[in-house]
Amino acid sequence: MATLAHAHLDNIEGMHFITDTESGHKVELDSAEAVGGTDRAARPKELIYVGLAGCTAMDAISVLRKMRQDVKSYSVEVEGIEKTEEHPIYWTHIRVIFHVEGEVEPAKLEKAINLSRTRYCGVSASMKGAVKVDYRYVLNGEAVDLEDPTEE
Repeated sequence: MATLAHAHLDNIEGMHFITDTESGHKVELDSAEAVGGTDRAARPKELIYVGLAGCTAMDAISVLRKMRQDVKSYSVEVEGIEKTEEHPIYWTHIRVIFHVEGEVEPAKLEKAINLSRTRYCGVSASMKGAVKVDYRYVLNGEAVDLEDPTEE
């Protein structure tokens, strides 16, 4: 059964807004001064990619811990590769990069990332069809681009 999601933003000043999330936390949004903002908070489009990075980061590290991998350092970044030129301007191609240090088996890291991208991460599932998302990991300094496990 579907549940209702809800967002309510209050305008603080100019383009500066604040909202309470469903989990009870505050999030602020703003725009650049050149377009009427006060440049005091993140842009709405930035939060989409923060959400993607956070969602997949949490999924993959959870799986790696269950696999008893010895992760010493772990971070995830999202980079824009290509965006539209006309409004609405948005990224059409992005890359998610996992940076991992430690005694981690490459096959297990790849499995953890692929489980996130194909099964667990609701943010990436929401982007499917609208945004091409590539995945890469850098394990102990060695970069590997991942193939899409859903392509044949």
